Amino acid sequence: MLNRRQILQLAASLTAAGAAAGSLGAAGDTARAPTLNQRAIPSSGEELPVIGMGTSRTFDVPADDDSVKQLTEVLRAFFDASGSVIDSSPMYGEAESRVGDILQSLEPQRPVFAATKVWTTGKQQGIEQMQESARRMAVDRFDLIAVHNLQDWRTHLATLKDWKAEGKVRYFGITTSHGRNHNELLEIMRKEPLDFVQFSYNIDNRGAEKELLPLARERGIATMINRPYQRGSLFGKSRDKPLPDVATDLGCGSWGQFYLKWILGHPAVTCVIPATSKPHHMRDNMQANFGPLPDPAQRAEMLRVFAAL
Repeated sequence: MLNRRQILQLAASLTAAGAAAGSLGAAGDTARAPTLNQRAIPSSGEELPVIGMGTSRTFDVPADDDSVKQLTEVLRAFFDASGSVIDSSPMYGEAESRVGDILQSLEPQRPVFAATKVWTTGKQQGIEQMQESARRMAVDRFDLIAVHNLQDWRTHLATLKDWKAEGKVRYFGITTSHGRNHNELLEIMRKEPLDFVQFSYNIDNRGAEKELLPLARERGIATMINRPYQRGSLFGKSRDKPLPDVATDLGCGSWGQFYLKWILGHPAVTCVIPATSKPHHMRDNMQANFGPLPDPAQRAEMLRVFAAL
């Protein structure tokens, strides 16, 4: 028998397929609907759409009508393009609460792969923080909880292992947004049975290619990629520049899609979580959820193009 999550996921898949087919129109009935790109979580085989959503800075806003209305449109655009992975943290101010407010208000309700982090010191403090995060994000059980920036990671991983065994969380992991912590992160990845690891990686910050991504693949750890646009600095290099031919070959209609698809060309990348508070940027990001991804030769050409900007 299907559970509620599986029913929602099936309904969303059927809706997305219908919408994609319907958008072709009568003249395009013989054309193929765009393919949703998904990748498996190695520890379970469960597949996720490759483009998720981060909430750092972008969802840390007060609960006023204008802010909530705008972020509601952001989430609608996300779900309409088959998005499901939403990542937050108590470190992000009001972000968890804004996500929860909007998820509860959406009709129909959408299937969500809800991810957050624990960011405190001490076992009981960690438990209380994770329980508060569930209340704020309006979820009965998180799909993923990760230790944020390695803070008191031994304590929190012990709790999360117990919670996973008890069915209180589906997956657990660890994150860093700081390059200086990569050596410690690598040691944890070698020793601990992690489901997920999160770190920064983009076309201008390729340090993760040396050890993090190969080790994740070797150890069967899913990867969630943050800062795909290097906090927006990539657009400063490509602003007003024409897209190259390789972008057209990959179905990229913008530099944002170009940068996301370059990341997704790495086989050890599971999911990328760009963050935005603007609906049109979300619609643009989500186009990278569909269509061809670059092969090694195309990635090399993309890198050559970027280096020449």
